[in-house]
Amino acid sequence: MIESTPRIITGIFAFTGAGYGSPVGLAGLEAYRVPADKRSQLVYLRAGNSAAEMVSLVLLRDGKPMRLFPLGAKSGQHVPLAVVEDLFPETVLEMRIAAPEGVTGTLVLDMGLMEI
Repeated sequence: MIESTPRIITGIFAFTGAGYGSPVGLAGLEAYRVPADKRSQLVYLRAGNSAAEMVSLVLLRDGKPMRLFPLGAKSGQHVPLAVVEDLFPETVLEMRIAAPEGVTGTLVLDMGLMEI
């Protein structure tokens, strides 16, 4: 049997949009690096958006967009991932947010990964 370890990334983050084409980092949210001796899989994402405009979460894998998670205005979403892909050792994941320029809000994030 393969042992797995859950990794949960959570937080509440204020943001100011720079345009849908210019995703910005979330202050206080650190990048996640897959341990050198493990693989990892993103298994779910829950997020809420307090802004009066739609935003999109942009998950970067090694600096390149891997997944987009659009969030409606003043709404939340639970995304159970039906397509789960392996993230290899030393892969770096970062979460950014794309919102219309000047739009401010708060993002509530709960993201689950499984290290195997």
